[in-house]
Amino acid sequence: MKAEELERRFDDGEDILEFFDLANLKRPGLEKKPIKIDLPQWMLEALEKEAQQLGISLQSVIERSLTESLSR
Repeated sequence: MKAEELERRFDDGEDILEFFDLANLKRPGLEKKPIKIDLPQWMLEALEKEAQQLGISLQSVIERSLTESLSR
């Protein structure tokens, strides 16, 4: 199927998900890459406390904080 046909179907409100392999879907720029970071003990403890209070992982707290900071 050509892109124009897919766009037309989408614009007409048709369900086009059947045409995609969702198991292998990738969003450019959102791939995760591990890093190593050294933090002062007090900062790590504060981040761990916040993670526990929010019921989320330490990594999620750090990602959220960085996202908020970079969005400003």
